[in-house]
This record gives sequence, C-alpha cells and structure tokens, in this order.
Amino acid sequence: MKALLLTNDGGFKAQVSQVDEADMPAGDVTVALDYSTLNYKDALALTNKSPVVRTWPMVAGIDGVGRVVESSHPSWKVGDVVVHNGWGLGETRWGCLAEKVRLQGDWLVRLPKGLTAHLAMGIGTAGYTAMLCVLALEDHGVQPKSGEILVTGATGGVGSVAVALLSKLGYTVVAVTGKPQEEAYLRSLGAAAVIERAAMSEPGKLFQKERWAGVVDAVGSHTLANALAQTRYGGVVAACGLAQGMDLQTSVMPFILRGVSLIGVDSVMAPMAKRQRAWDRLARDLDPAMLGKMIEDITLEQALDAAHRLMASQVRGRLVVNLRPSPAPVKYY
Repeated sequence: MKALLLTNDGGFKAQVSQVDEADMPAGDVTVALDYSTLNYKDALALTNKSPVVRTWPMVAGIDGVGRVVESSHPSWKVGDVVVHNGWGLGETRWGCLAEKVRLQGDWLVRLPKGLTAHLAMGIGTAGYTAMLCVLALEDHGVQPKSGEILVTGATGGVGSVAVALLSKLGYTVVAVTGKPQEEAYLRSLGAAAVIERAAMSEPGKLFQKERWAGVVDAVGSHTLANALAQTRYGGVVAACGLAQGMDLQTSVMPFILRGVSLIGVDSVMAPMAKRQRAWDRLARDLDPAMLGKMIEDITLEQALDAAHRLMASQVRGRLVVNLRPSPAPVKYY
C-alpha cells in the first residue's frame, strides 16, 4: 500500500513509499482510508522539527476516516464508516497518511449523521479539539450573554473552527492573528473583531484590565499569560496548544482575585464518551459551508510540502489529504 513513511536510519527522511500491509501493527479493525489531514503535530513530525516520532520507521498521520474492511471487534462490522483521532498514531504506531490502517476498535468513533468523510477530515483533530474547548466553556457556565470570547491562533485549524463554532452558537468572538491580510476570512467565519497577534504575544503585566468572559487558546506562552491576565471575574480559559511555546509566565492573581478557571484540553487520550459528544456536536453545530471555507484539498504526494508551509505559517484553516485513487475536488460553498 502507499503511505507517507518516515525513517531515521542514518538521517531523517520523509517520502511517499510502497509499504507492506503485513508490517502494519496488530489491531482488531482494518480500515481502508478515504481521507486524512495535516494537523500541527503531523507537520512537526513530517518536518522533523520536534521529537514527535518515537518508533521508527513510522507512517505519519494522527487522523483518518474510512470504511472498515476487516474486524474482529464486536462494535464494528465491515462497511462501517469510522473516524480516528489521536491515540499515539504517527508517534508510537503507524498512522493514517496511508491507503490503509490497522487500529484498535476501542479508539474509533462512528461518523455522525450529517457529516461526510471529507468534512470529518476538514474537522480533524484540530476541529475536534476546538469543540472540546467550546464544551469546556459551556460546562463551566460561559454563555453568549457572558461577554466576549477570545480565540488565539485564529487562522489555524483549531482557531478557525473555534471562531465558526462560537459565532454560530451566538457568542461574540474576537480573533487574534498574526496575519492581518486574513481579517476578511476571519470575519467571514463570524469574528466580530480581529486584533493583531503582537497585542497578545509580548510579555505583559501579570494582572490587566478585565475583558474576556472566555478564551480558546491554541498558542500558549506569553499569549496565554496575557489572556489569563485579561479574563473577567469568573471567566474560563480553555488551553489546548503551544504554537508560541510551552512556557507560562503568570501569577496566581487571576485565579484567586477573579476566580478565573484555566482548563486544560486534551484530544489525544480523551475518553470515548467525550469524543462522541464532541463529534455529535460538530455534526450539529458546525455549518458545512463555513467549514468548506477553511479546507484546502491536497494529495498524499503534496503532504510533505504542505507540512513545511504549515510550519512556516503559510496555511490557513484545514488541510485535507485525499487518499482515494482518483481524487475529486469537493466544494461546499
């Protein structure tokens, strides 16, 4: 089968190769994949910018959607359409940037009604993580009437989906981006206002004027510290990424003087009930036409170049990798 294979025998190499299906790891469900996607973690692995891969050789790709072709798992039968996110694929186990993948059935989510396979990968781990962040805000009492919601890294995968979701749910969204030329794009997704990344990304005071009722942060570092310092009394910050850095130089003041909650959002090992809830909500709350504005379709052969573009901040929204023999463009708008 064809796969995007990463090797590190005398030097790192990433290339589309023919690999033996017999070399796939053990599992109780085999899936013929229709689509995968490129997330930030995939780009780190494909460009070798961070030690994501822990076992060599490795087939990259943490996300996939396709039809079951073999199953010994009681929950899945041949022909079922399934979605996979996370669980160490592309890190310790062969992933989904391939024509087939062998998985554990306990990791899979059924494709919700209302979503096509293509849209599911337009969402991918980035969009699924955005939904987990929205659920965290909701579960901690943040409502549209609570006030403005800040979304950092807004032109990225997590940020774009978060802006679209929150605006459709009635929230007033303020988007942060380092790409001022993308303001029209962010407003088309529903952002009420757009602010420059520099206003949030430099070191700031540990306690600042209150503004945000909630925050979805995919950036970390100084951006997250400033967001916390500006969050209103009783506000909630959902943190899910570290594009700027994994450091967090802040103080206890937002937490003990304003009752701010900092919620960590993990998508890789999230329990099944939380995963299914997120995917069901995505099928209900994310406008397909809005999602279509975020999607760039690529082939497996184009994935490596796209990963370099993603790492250079030259990608907006979502990259969907078509793994079918004869890719056909899909448009929703």
